[in-house]
Amino acid sequence: MSTPQQSSANPGGKSGLPWKRILVKTGIVAAGVGACGAVVLGLALALAWPSLPDLHAMTDYRPRVPLRIYTADKVLIGEYGEEHRNVLRFNEIPPVMRQAVLAAEDDRFYSHGGVDWMGVARAVLTNVVKGSKSQGGSTITMQVARNFYLSSEKTYSRKLYELLLTFKIENELTKDQILELYMNQIYLGHRAYGFAAASRAYFGKPLSEVTPAEAAMLAGIPKAPSRFNPITNFPRAEIRQHYVLGRMKALGYLTPEQADEALKQRLTIRGADGTSARGFAVHGDYPSELARQLMYGVFQEETYSKGIDVYTTIDSKAQEAAYRAVRDGVMDYTRRAVYPGPEDQIDLPDGVESDAQALDEILDGVQDKTPDSEDLLAAVVLSASPTEVKVARSARDIITISDKKALAVVARALNPKASDSQRIRRGSVVYIHKTGGKDSDTWEIINMPALQAALVSMAPQDGAIRAMIGGFDYNRGNFNRVTQAWRQPGSNIKPFVYAAALERGFTPATQISDQPFMLTAAQTGSKDWQPKNDGNKYEPMLTLRQGLYRSKNMVSIRILQAISPQYAQDYLTRFGFDKSRWPAVLPLALGAGGATPLQVVNGYGVFANGGYRVTPYLVDHVTDRSGKVLMQAQPVKAGDEAARAIDPRTAWVMDDILRGVTTSGTAARAHQVLKRNDVGGKTGTTNDAVDVWFSGFTPDLATTVWMGFDQPKSLGTNEFGSGLALSTWLDYMQPVLKGMPEAKQPPRPDGLLVENGEYYFAEFPPGQAVASLDLSSGDALTDFLNNNRSTDGVDTSVKPLPSPGGAALPQNSNNSAVQPPLQPIPVPSAANVAPGVMAGVATSGVPAAGIPATGVPAAGAPAATLPAAGSAEDAAARASAVTTSSSVIARPL
Repeated sequence: MSTPQQSSANPGGKSGLPWKRILVKTGIVAAGVGACGAVVLGLALALAWPSLPDLHAMTDYRPRVPLRIYTADKVLIGEYGEEHRNVLRFNEIPPVMRQAVLAAEDDRFYSHGGVDWMGVARAVLTNVVKGSKSQGGSTITMQVARNFYLSSEKTYSRKLYELLLTFKIENELTKDQILELYMNQIYLGHRAYGFAAASRAYFGKPLSEVTPAEAAMLAGIPKAPSRFNPITNFPRAEIRQHYVLGRMKALGYLTPEQADEALKQRLTIRGADGTSARGFAVHGDYPSELARQLMYGVFQEETYSKGIDVYTTIDSKAQEAAYRAVRDGVMDYTRRAVYPGPEDQIDLPDGVESDAQALDEILDGVQDKTPDSEDLLAAVVLSASPTEVKVARSARDIITISDKKALAVVARALNPKASDSQRIRRGSVVYIHKTGGKDSDTWEIINMPALQAALVSMAPQDGAIRAMIGGFDYNRGNFNRVTQAWRQPGSNIKPFVYAAALERGFTPATQISDQPFMLTAAQTGSKDWQPKNDGNKYEPMLTLRQGLYRSKNMVSIRILQAISPQYAQDYLTRFGFDKSRWPAVLPLALGAGGATPLQVVNGYGVFANGGYRVTPYLVDHVTDRSGKVLMQAQPVKAGDEAARAIDPRTAWVMDDILRGVTTSGTAARAHQVLKRNDVGGKTGTTNDAVDVWFSGFTPDLATTVWMGFDQPKSLGTNEFGSGLALSTWLDYMQPVLKGMPEAKQPPRPDGLLVENGEYYFAEFPPGQAVASLDLSSGDALTDFLNNNRSTDGVDTSVKPLPSPGGAALPQNSNNSAVQPPLQPIPVPSAANVAPGVMAGVATSGVPAAGIPATGVPAAGAPAATLPAAGSAEDAAARASAVTTSSSVIARPL
């Protein structure tokens, strides 16, 4: 029996088919599956398409946009909201940023129809093999669909819905529109949504300025915002950045040379504490926070999401000059003081410098506990000797300090015999500061300043606040000393007492005794009091003008006693001071009361603007996200509608005297530095130099500087308002006034006479005005007090003055508030805003977006009642009060 032979063409018989037949059958099966899939997909599209959401959220894109605060010249100084976002149009996004995103996320974006089928196939295969449902193969369009409409759950049904929605987006929007939506909407960590916000959060710069290296770092974040966050996980973020740069080179977006240069660039990442801040070019934290509080009072929780833009009165140039002046002034004082010792001491293992990772971990912990303060950088000492100190900021950032002048400041701490708490040695935590500018290699060791300061600058004609610095470092405590610190002004109050005297018959030529005296407890009704002049220097007699030039305490006290403390107390309220904080006692003449820097600068503004009371204000107008004006300030301007605070002649004469203070008096250095004749001002120093002040003005700008410790203590025997405070004031005013033309002195008002080069009110001409006040001995002053202790029958009230349009001085003398009412513009988006709601600043319970409220004093606090503006016969009434009571208030000779 024979066996059939197998054909050589088919060696396997029926058990094997030709390879072509295998491919054909496989193709048929695949085609069938594909056809079925297409039918299923088409059926799914037909059934699901009508139920897909419309794309209104995309075509009318209105994301949650944070509150933004701007200067008057439109520089961003603050941003508050859970979602930090800055929406950019497609052509505003730099090409390098778009290219980096395409390289990282979807390099075939412009060639596929919304779904990268090759990518999807790879993802499906991976999911099947691994038995998981992990995301994969997502294109930019798919991510847009997910971010706008879908949850983050990982199911096949959600994935199918995502595909359908992707097709709809691709069908109705252009590629550029889709990419624009993606780059504005995507979450990038650190509360930043969109690449513009992320650029500010991580690099402190607008997106238009990013380098290829920075663009690649940002583009790497969307894949895993937490894992690739450059603040919290820089090593992983850097690995991802290198991958993106490689893809950009492979795709031709970067040349090999550009890619290599980007790989070498050392990135500077903003700290997680968001110091200056949050990447703003101008240090406007204090006015920004006040504006935030004002807005929350109007819009409540919507404040941080509806895209409100607030335009303040702050001038960016002035604000930055103020910041620099305060920082430099405080640090200059800190250098002069005795170095107290390191900030902390840690155990630094021997040889740790050779292990970069271990050293960086130690330094990270140090900097968490001892954060930087702008240009004051925390570092750990690796070695120290009297001639050289080596410190580390990171394993890659080792700094050697060997400058003799810099080390001289800390010489005691480098002495091996210094106490443990004061000695700088290995493991000491210190602050270092670069001297000589950004390009310098010279560093110094300096302690974190304890001294605080406040600077506020306003336009005296309408009260617009141009600059506000409430402390050395907002991030170390946002207590705003401009509005919240009640301090004794010292001699800064004297001009107001002198102004009161002018309206009681005194003149700049009145002769006043400068001799010392003492009052016993029986005479004062309290305790012995023996005031002194600075340096215990006294002269027989001085004119009123000379007394203010030289800031003579004896002269000021005698003037106050002559016009009566009660009169001066009431008179102060005309300038906005709180009567309840100024007891009607003789020490009032030396500044024994309480005022905020904002009150003081507003008071000096009265001298600068011709005698009118204006209200300081911070917010000029408010707009919605489309630019429509919702609210607008309507400030009352001096000489127009503002209430008159003092006689125009008083304002003119005081302006003249205060100009003399800056040319021939305690502030003569102001004229030497500024070389201007339109500047007036006055120094202020309290007992033991606990507080130092300088307030000065031109017709267009009034500025007050205060410096002291939060817990009052002496600044030192050699510190005065004419030194520390005036220097800071000059450091601010010099750049701000640069280029401003010098203002001419206003014309002399009617009713002001000139005799022998001095000025007299018409109702107090020579012979009737107070010629001298000779209470030169203790006995004479005692007799004066004994004879005139009672004010019965003596008119000590402050008379009302006529004002333009019958305007009255505000009944509330507390001008610590920083905003008069804003007038709402009647538009639908502001329909719920009532007139006057902007009058105050919230004091508590104002939740901030990650920032605590500051408790700024509210407008409307109880204060002295001021008389309304009155009749034109007031001058005669004041003249009568002087002539009929001249034996009581003064002894004209």
